[in-house]
Amino acid sequence: MADKIQNAYESSKNIYDDVLTQGNFFSRMYIKIFWSGTNDNDIARKVLSYIPDDFSGDLLDVPVGTAVFTERKWASLKNANITCLDYSTDMIEQAEKRLNSYKHIKCIQGDVGNLQMDDGSFDIVVSMNGFHAFPDKKQAFKETWRVLKPGGDFIACFYIRGKSKRTDWLVKNILAKKGWFTPPFPTEEELKAVLRKMYKKIDFHVDGSMVYFHCVK
Repeated sequence: MADKIQNAYESSKNIYDDVLTQGNFFSRMYIKIFWSGTNDNDIARKVLSYIPDDFSGDLLDVPVGTAVFTERKWASLKNANITCLDYSTDMIEQAEKRLNSYKHIKCIQGDVGNLQMDDGSFDIVVSMNGFHAFPDKKQAFKETWRVLKPGGDFIACFYIRGKSKRTDWLVKNILAKKGWFTPPFPTEEELKAVLRKMYKKIDFHVDGSMVYFHCVK
């Protein structure tokens, strides 16, 4: 399964940024038809707005992808220590091209289900467009919680099931079969139940078939 996911993202690396940022006509039509017009650029801005502009602690970005949404924000946090992690070596290579000039940012290859960091290592964990790809979501939730400090922030966005029959069909019949998404996928209520068991404060929003939220450990 892990190899299938890595191969899927390697095969899509030349179109990945355009699809996420709606950089051309075809990607905009894809988003309009299959994702009800949900704008990943807007969701990314909302996710990143949870992070103070003067943040100076330790932050984990998993998965970093190509850093297409996060480069500007991470670059601006000069007093922070930022670790960007991805399972895909191709994604890490592209992220490094964007981020390797910043001394406060490091990029590493790793598995969200088996993070190589100590308990309570980070003040913030960010996961953008990651959980719908992770093969073991229960373990990913466990590990991202583990490496957070008490009082730390977990900030994320990803696909949830049950909001659009068209989107659910696309995910089940194309994206999951290609390896870009990995079932099972939670509904809104199932996800809320998971988060409530782990976090004491939750700011939760749904945009089409995407959810974004901010939790406090």
